[in-house]
Parts: sequence; structure tokens; C-alpha cells
Amino acid sequence: MRTPIIAGNWKLNKTISEGVALTTALKASVADVNDVEIIVAPPFTALAAVNAVIAGSNIRLSAQDVYSEDSGAFTGEVSAPMLKDVGCEYVIIGHSERRQYFGETNDSVNEKVKAALAYELKPIICVGEQLEERETGQTEAIIEDHVTGGIAGLSDAELLSCVIAYEPVWAIGTGKTATPAQAQEVHSFIRGLLTKTYSADVALQLCLQYGGSVKPENASELMAQPDVDGALVGGASLEAESFAKIVASGQ
Repeated sequence: MRTPIIAGNWKLNKTISEGVALTTALKASVADVNDVEIIVAPPFTALAAVNAVIAGSNIRLSAQDVYSEDSGAFTGEVSAPMLKDVGCEYVIIGHSERRQYFGETNDSVNEKVKAALAYELKPIICVGEQLEERETGQTEAIIEDHVTGGIAGLSDAELLSCVIAYEPVWAIGTGKTATPAQAQEVHSFIRGLLTKTYSADVALQLCLQYGGSVKPENASELMAQPDVDGALVGGASLEAESFAKIVASGQ
């Protein structure tokens, strides 16, 4: 059985003190949860302080992005060894907002995934289609392009250190959510794609998250789908109570 993974992506939110307060409240709320992998992804500035709060708890730390080089003249970037040093176990790579606003491509996603794996960071690789692409029947083609481009060249073991998060772009921050059936359809397609590219055994072990306006009200129904193994949560992860409810729905 795949362990559900619930990750909270704070995006460009929370100062250090706000992040500490949120994580302190969350830690108390989820202290008894032992059958769900719980992850928080603060902005870079709050990683160290949040890591100090969650030390020894059942909450894991993720960054929201990583650069593909270890070091050098790359002003403003943060490398995999730096994230490892600050306590990260996961890193989100290829989020649609990175693609939309900062020029992320399949190639750069793939480079970042390999850089993360080299330092034993677990990549959460985001894939997903725009509304126009869904409406014109391109969903599967876009998902295949994102998945195969993002994981190109990975061994079985490397892939099994990854998480793939399906995020329909039209559902991120819009209040719209893919129906459970729509989410399951795409997750099943991804697992089938991995079966062909790798093997059924590998595909069945890989955790596939759903992301896109996940809230306490819809989380249980989404995660009840056979191929939905967790959630990448945006806005609802900014409050301890709502995020804890989503975590509970994964049990």
C-alpha cells in the first residue's frame, strides 16, 4: 500500500515568525498521525526556523524550488546541497507557477530533479494542463509531455524517490477543483504511462498527488480515488486547522 503524502505549499506567504506560529500549531494538531507523510514547504527565508520547530516530529520539510547547479555565479538561486543543509527532505519542482511566470521547461525540470536526487532530496514533480488545453482535448498529450520530460533518464530507484503531483492549472487558486472522477482519470493515465515506460511494479509503488484548490470539504472524496495518493495543498495549508483536516482525510 502506498502511504498518502500531504504537502502544504505556502508559496509566497508567511514571514519567519508567521511560519513558526503556523507550524507550531500544526505540529500539535497532527501529532497523533502516523499513517500519512506530512510535508510543509515554506519560502526559503523560513526554512531553517520551521525546521527547528518540526525537529523530531512527524512533519517533513520541503523547499518550493531548487537550482540545477551546486554552486557558482547564479545570483538569487538556491542549490540542492544548501536545501539539504537546512534540513529539507523534499523539494517541489516544475510547479505551474514556475512554468508560467519564470520560464520553467521540461528540460529545466529534469535538470533540477537530477540535481535534487544527487543530494537525496525527494522531488515532487508537478504536471498539469491549462484550461484551454483541457477544453481542446489535449490533457493526456500535455501530461505525457510533462511526465516523460520531467523524469527522462531516471532509473527505477531514482523514480521511486520521486512524487508526481497532478495539478490541473485551471484549478489552482481558482476555487475550481477537478472532480474526483477527473482526477482519477488523469492519475490512472499517469500510472499507465509509467507502467509502459518502467514497469507495473514501479508504477504501482509511485505516489501520485492531486493539487488544485484542495480543501477540507473535498479532500476525502479526492483521496478516496484508487490512484490518488495524497494532495499538494496551496491556500488551505496556510491555516493549521484546515491543513490538519486535510491530513486527517488521508488516514
